[in-house]
Amino acid sequence: MLEEVERWLTGRSWSSADRPLDRLTEARAADPGRTTVSVVLPALNEEATVGAIVATIRRELMERVRLVDELVVIDSGSTDATAAMARAAGARVVHRDAILPRIPALPGKGEVLWRSLLVTSGEIVCFVDADLRDFSAEFVSGTVGPLLTDPAVQFVKAMYDRPLGDAAGQGGRVTELVARPLLNLHWPQLAGFVQPLGGEYAVRRSLLERLPFPVGYGVELGLLVDALHTVGLEALGQVDVGVRVHRHQDGQALGRMAAAIYRTAQLRLSRGHLVRPALTQFERGEDGFVPRTYAVDTEERPPMREIAEYAARRAA
Repeated sequence: MLEEVERWLTGRSWSSADRPLDRLTEARAADPGRTTVSVVLPALNEEATVGAIVATIRRELMERVRLVDELVVIDSGSTDATAAMARAAGARVVHRDAILPRIPALPGKGEVLWRSLLVTSGEIVCFVDADLRDFSAEFVSGTVGPLLTDPAVQFVKAMYDRPLGDAAGQGGRVTELVARPLLNLHWPQLAGFVQPLGGEYAVRRSLLERLPFPVGYGVELGLLVDALHTVGLEALGQVDVGVRVHRHQDGQALGRMAAAIYRTAQLRLSRGHLVRPALTQFERGEDGFVPRTYAVDTEERPPMREIAEYAARRAA
């Protein structure tokens, strides 16, 4: 590991306990401009978990203390009761297709995160996945905390244990098999991130609006790498928030995720094009193995500040 990264681990890796809620509310009270915070949950068919997450954030961080100013669920086209559950728990729910309708929406998590900038206003934007179980408000307060207390910090990722069934620390298979090797080999300054693909992180809007967004699973890797090149390692940090429990993907879904993440890395390494942006996987059928070919996400959205509607909204 680079000496620079070892120093970074000492100075830019924290625990959520390092900034308790009373310290954060004091920091907000002492802030003459009162930095505002938006929390965004991208959601697709998450009726089983989204309501509890929204209710916890509202109760712990909007009513008990005033840390979060805005809580928005972006529905990616759910066919279950995701939107109703989120709304009943106290979130503002916006459908992905209602945002920036002149640009047809593409499927993918990154697309939703990119569009969320147009329907939120916080100077700090905190993203939280909507499939978390046993959710703790520290996923939000932990990642937002360094941004509220240190003006030099721009981007903070959550880190945590990821159990797989009863096996502690065995989740994050794409992280260990794809993302971590890529980062260590090509962006060694990012080798200190425990959960580089984690979906819980907080970023200053002024940085987010300058970054391109891969539309699919590559969004977390892309944002992290581009943030490093835009603001430098010392502006990045991570916070230990404990344990993350969520719904795990099957092996083939993980393969598609891995391909998208590799493509995101490849594009940033060469700014070229994949020869064949597709992934063929195999499923056993009645007559043997059947090939299934899936397109690998190749689209990226431009920095939001280049979008006319966003510029007009910010100028208003």
